[in-house]
Amino acid sequence: MQLDIQNENNEKNGAVSSHHVGWQVPANGLPMSSQTALYPLFLLSLAAFFLGYVKANALVTENSKAVGSRPPYHGWYCLFWTLLPGMILFVLWHVLQGTLLDRLFLASMADQIGNLSPEETQLWMARIRRIAGGGMAMESQADLLTVAAEYHRTAQYSGLLLTILVTALSAWGLHRSWRKISPELPARHFVEKTVLVILGIGSALSFLITLGIVLSLLFEALRFFQKVPFGDFFLGLHWSPQTAIRTDQVGGSGEFGAIPLFAGTFMIMLIALSMAAPVGLAAAVYLAEFARPRVRALAKPALEILAGIPTVVYGFFAALIVAPAIARMGGWLGLNVASESALAAGLVMGIMIIPFVSSLTDDVISAVPQALRDGSLALGATHAETVLRVVLPAALPGIVGALLLAVSRAVGETMIVVMSAGLAANLTGNPLNSMTTVTVQIVTLLVGDQEFDSPKTLAAFALGLTLFFITLTLNVVALAVVRKYHEEEH
Repeated sequence: MQLDIQNENNEKNGAVSSHHVGWQVPANGLPMSSQTALYPLFLLSLAAFFLGYVKANALVTENSKAVGSRPPYHGWYCLFWTLLPGMILFVLWHVLQGTLLDRLFLASMADQIGNLSPEETQLWMARIRRIAGGGMAMESQADLLTVAAEYHRTAQYSGLLLTILVTALSAWGLHRSWRKISPELPARHFVEKTVLVILGIGSALSFLITLGIVLSLLFEALRFFQKVPFGDFFLGLHWSPQTAIRTDQVGGSGEFGAIPLFAGTFMIMLIALSMAAPVGLAAAVYLAEFARPRVRALAKPALEILAGIPTVVYGFFAALIVAPAIARMGGWLGLNVASESALAAGLVMGIMIIPFVSSLTDDVISAVPQALRDGSLALGATHAETVLRVVLPAALPGIVGALLLAVSRAVGETMIVVMSAGLAANLTGNPLNSMTTVTVQIVTLLVGDQEFDSPKTLAAFALGLTLFFITLTLNVVALAVVRKYHEEEH
């Protein structure tokens, strides 16, 4: 075993030529994965709903007195008692299976492991799992095939055991719930309480996931600020995170001034907003106030289709159509236009967020009470004057909220900027030059094989944390404005 670990180290260093061969763990044994347990679970759940509904319906027909709950609630009562115990066991099994299976397998392979260190044991288990999962074995790993086949067989029997336990537990829940169905059973109370618990768990999970994202960014960002001063990051005017290989090279420590990145982000965002705000607002006013029902029924879905186009398609459009067109127009006017410019990225990004502005603004304008329109028209104002002086001022807080939500969408865009604005972190106020954004630099820093203890890689987490708080602030402000609008409306 020690020799086997040494062989892998030699392979990594190029000392041994390790070519891949067609050795894999045979797919024999019991073909049972842990996901197979879901099939009987769902089938028993559907059967439980049907059986519970039928029995409760028969009780309603036979008994003249009123029952405590309607038959569908009894069906849901049986379904929850059948589905939830098995699903809880399934989730717990998947959470604990890897650790327990590895420990049991290592205990059974104690003779073959020998005196390996914990790090070497983890490496050995990783290789076993890779081969057992269908990975190709190399010539130097031929001795692991038998061990990997045994691990594969153990995992297969683990899936079989899970299927048996889940099926038995679900069948027990079905039998118990079906027997308890009676006119006095408070099935509705149980179902409603169970649904509330499930919704609460979903809300808690969303909060915990968000908290986990923030904490992961925060911890890595703190590591970055231990290497780079806080002021150099937020006040620096030069962004060059590439560190030199030799210490005598220029810029060997890198420069991490983030102002050019945020300047490019806000420049492109402002261009996008100047494109999307008037067009989206005009489209929303027309569709909500002036368009005929047939035109609205066709134009509104067609406009919202723009929101479903992948951003990479917008990137191709910007790189192949918009950017060359802007360069040609600049040449005709005697202007020096870069082949990749912030203007091209901003214009295409504005086209992308038009549906966000128009759809949200349309909903806000439509929510303005009809009594305001009728009162204005009764005083002699025209339809256009009513829209301009009554409807839009009443809907202004909601329109501002829609614009802020669109801005937060534009700030996080990456593909359009990568393909049409470039990667250069230029600090300039000229939109005809190439610029980059925070999200593009995050992608650039984390692409490829990177070590996660250098300032270059950790800078991505500092940028991500800063951008997170910027977009969070924009969303909070937008929601506050919209909430204030609804409170004033009511």
